[in-house]
Amino acid sequence: MKKKNPWFVFFWVMLFIVIFMVFNSVKQRSQDFELEYSQFKQYIRAGNISKVLVGPELIGGYFRDSNGVLRKFRTIPMTDPNLVKDMEDNKVPEFSATMKNDWIGPLLLNWGPIILILLFWFWMLRGMSGGNKRAISFGKAKAKLAGKNSVVKKVTFKDVAGCGEAKEELKEIIEFLKNPSKFKKLGGKIPKGVLLFGSPGTGKTLLAKAVAGEAGVPFFSSSGSEFVEMFVGVGASRVRDLFEQGRKSAPCLLFVDEIDAVGRHRFAGIGGGHDEREQTLNQLLVEMDGFETKEGVILIAATNRPDVLDPALLRPGRFDRQVVVPSPDLKDREEILNVHSRKVKLGCDINLNVIARRTPGFVGADLANVVNEGALLAARDNQESVSMRNMEEAIDRVIAGPQRKSRLMSDKERQIVAYHEAGHALVAKFMPTADPVHKVSITPRGLALGYTLQLPEEDKYLSSKAELSDSLAIYIGGRAAEELVFSEITTGARDDISKATSVAMKMVTEFGMSDKIGPISLKGPEEEVFLGRDISRDVRHSGKISELVDEEVKGIIDNAKSRASKIIKENMNFLNEIVDCLLERESLSGEDIDKIIKGEELVSLSENTLNNDVDDKKESIVEKKVIDEQVLENKI
Repeated sequence: MKKKNPWFVFFWVMLFIVIFMVFNSVKQRSQDFELEYSQFKQYIRAGNISKVLVGPELIGGYFRDSNGVLRKFRTIPMTDPNLVKDMEDNKVPEFSATMKNDWIGPLLLNWGPIILILLFWFWMLRGMSGGNKRAISFGKAKAKLAGKNSVVKKVTFKDVAGCGEAKEELKEIIEFLKNPSKFKKLGGKIPKGVLLFGSPGTGKTLLAKAVAGEAGVPFFSSSGSEFVEMFVGVGASRVRDLFEQGRKSAPCLLFVDEIDAVGRHRFAGIGGGHDEREQTLNQLLVEMDGFETKEGVILIAATNRPDVLDPALLRPGRFDRQVVVPSPDLKDREEILNVHSRKVKLGCDINLNVIARRTPGFVGADLANVVNEGALLAARDNQESVSMRNMEEAIDRVIAGPQRKSRLMSDKERQIVAYHEAGHALVAKFMPTADPVHKVSITPRGLALGYTLQLPEEDKYLSSKAELSDSLAIYIGGRAAEELVFSEITTGARDDISKATSVAMKMVTEFGMSDKIGPISLKGPEEEVFLGRDISRDVRHSGKISELVDEEVKGIIDNAKSRASKIIKENMNFLNEIVDCLLERESLSGEDIDKIIKGEELVSLSENTLNNDVDDKKESIVEKKVIDEQVLENKI
């Protein structure tokens, strides 16, 4: 336990005593009524004085005012030899005198502030002369050292699933540090820096923690925001101190999370840049590759925005390796689910491969959230383990938010939502390149009144023109169903229209999928004003081309609407049957919609509930049997 400084304790005790005495003196004085000496003598003659205490510097006592209220008074004494005689003649009940013996109070009031200033100055000098130099430590780096004696739980590459290429790159960096002669004998040089970039939640910081656990060398970790302060020059000083610590501990690794906080493009602002941030960046550039750089110190940085980083920071010799941490594919998602479900009690019906197939586009953080939400839902229902039904609900919660059962809609609005979602599902079923429909629901979730969920059978990295055209028809399918059935339109298709317009615009201006315009990129610059580039509008095409773009976008969307309307008109009986089932059940699976289109009858709600109860009982019986067998084995 750290020993407290006695001067520090004495300083606060003295401060408390002085403040108490000042407060008490002020309080007493505020309660006393100030009397002139002449008024005091008049009150004596009038017989309104009841008690007098005469002191060398002050006369106090009690008197009755014009209202007859007894009040406390004080007055300054004067040379008056007749004072005692006047009090005796006017029959003052009590009067006495006091000696001047109170010297502690005036001493503290007069000299207390000076003593406190001296004590505080002495304490500051001791603090600055100490080893930690707290009072002048602004320029010291706040990096945390993770080593053998670190209390932080070690994370290794076994705890990181997926992103195999990124792990291989980082394993090679660790091998550089552990066995540099293997590479130097062939003339190879150790890299200066590694930049990890990818979407949020893909595991960049987790990879850095795994490097810290695997490296076996000192590992200093910090964040980009720790270098930026209100004082000019502090960030550069902290960068120098960080690399100085690294050189003393070489070979070692330095990790800076969210490096875009200090590594943004210079002159990043209108009329000039942030001097403090630019000085910090300049110092970082010099430390990574300057005149006095030494080998053995490797900087690992992570960011979600590599596009805003300064080009001088990204060149070879500084960040020699730029490692992409991508979103996980199907195999990686299954491995990530295995890692996050290690400590979760899963039911017998859980199939992580199925869950991985139903979560395309999910990153590691999303999958961890799915597992956690499933466990919370199971605990809420007092279940013994997490079932597949909990995982399905968890996926829906992550995608669209929690159910909003308290939202009450009229029968008319509920019917409109049902036709809208049924329109999406029906068009998706008859589109040749569309992803299979997984679930349709009219239960409000988040901001949505209903949703239609499509899941691809495999991960896709390219989209054809036919696939994009089919997706546009599916987007417009909900609006087309509303218009055909109710002969009116609502605001429910706002998000669908926005997505359809965005896809159609990209088809024309970016993907070159317009016959009239051809393979020409008309995409405008995405450079931000505050990245320091020229503030000018890059006009790449004429007004005539802009009109043609608008015509092409409108034509693509109109074509999608006509296709969707045609499908709905030809299959109106299926649409009505899907709506009836949705109004009854509130949600339908892809298999249920297939049965409706094939003309098969769905299992009634009562039978479905009974089957679910039977499945739950079977699952609990199996789990109890497994537990009993484990108990029996332990006893044996």
